[in-house]
Amino acid sequence: MDDQITLLVLAAGMGSRYGGIKQLEPMGPNGETLLDYSVHDALKAGFGKVVFVIRREIEEPFRKTVGKRYEDLVPIEYVFQELDDLPQGHTAPEGRSKPWGTGQAILAARDVIDGCFAVINADDFYGQEAYAVISRYFTESIEKGTTPLCMVGYLLDHTLSLHGSVNRGLCQGTAGRLQSVEEIIDIDRDRHGTILGTNGNGKEVILPPDALVSMNFWGFSSMVFPDLERHFIRFLQGHSESLTGEFYIPTFVDDLITMEGAQCDLLQTDASWFGVTYPGDKPYVQQRLSELIGNGVYPSPLNG
Repeated sequence: MDDQITLLVLAAGMGSRYGGIKQLEPMGPNGETLLDYSVHDALKAGFGKVVFVIRREIEEPFRKTVGKRYEDLVPIEYVFQELDDLPQGHTAPEGRSKPWGTGQAILAARDVIDGCFAVINADDFYGQEAYAVISRYFTESIEKGTTPLCMVGYLLDHTLSLHGSVNRGLCQGTAGRLQSVEEIIDIDRDRHGTILGTNGNGKEVILPPDALVSMNFWGFSSMVFPDLERHFIRFLQGHSESLTGEFYIPTFVDDLITMEGAQCDLLQTDASWFGVTYPGDKPYVQQRLSELIGNGVYPSPLNG
């Protein structure tokens, strides 16, 4: 296994709830995006390559806005998540316009990653400590010759938006091992402050504020790609005519654990998470970044 650690950035989202290309939205005081802070933190933690998963229609602005800032600092690759990038024998149903979710997005990078890699969302801020924790985990895996599979978890109460519902992977785990993860959608507080969401069976469930959730910060090795494609094929067999169904990373990992006996390490971190789902989230994100800059965590400008 290659000892180079890669950061795989999922930046192909449509931003439908945000109303624009939030991956490119300026958040820092000098026009920095959240992605700029993520790449900065990853390089500081020892990552040696960055792969961006994007849509073809945003390639030019993405390269100019984000990619060019790092081309002289680290090897960069661009790959594309596309509706028709499907295993042999499968086609997208007529009328479907969106790709097939985060699991398919990872598969888009199967030809450009060799070794350990961490997966993040482009529009989330995960915190410097989280990158340091997963980097140490990868280093230990390489030294031991083990195959990495891990998740960095965050408290649900710290990941909600004040401006609308969100989707999260609800996790169960003990003794540093992830036991299960379930995709919960439309999570929001009701007027009494109770956190509610909808599970995979369409049932509304009450969620505790201190529940551990996935924010799509995962650790894999390139050996995961055959398993990922195999599970994607199985997903397509059950959703061949779906116009909206998505192949989620948490669902894939949960299947590996519960059906195939895989062991997924649950990494602990005190890092802060925040992100932008709705336009109203932006002022809060800007405030948090300003505080971190004021406390000396980041220079300003970041890439100056």
